[in-house]
Amino acid sequence: MAKIEMYSTAVCPYCVRAEALLKRKGVTDIEKIRVDLDPSKRQEMETRVPGARTVPQIFIDGFHVGGCDDLHELDRQGKLDPLLAA
Repeated sequence: MAKIEMYSTAVCPYCVRAEALLKRKGVTDIEKIRVDLDPSKRQEMETRVPGARTVPQIFIDGFHVGGCDDLHELDRQGKLDPLLAA
């Protein structure tokens, strides 16, 4: 299974939706990087994704997928499963 990293906060409904989709896909291990607890992690997120100000920001095996809507769109297009299987 692919390595999943998700920049998130405690109260983000989009983070919850993204995590729920990944769990439905069988993902059991998501590395949640809480930008609300550690300001340096927000800076790290903005460095990895220039211009990113919102969460979630999701990476699959280092590939930036985007946010929750982007993740769901990949699923609708049938492109999420191959990324997760890598």
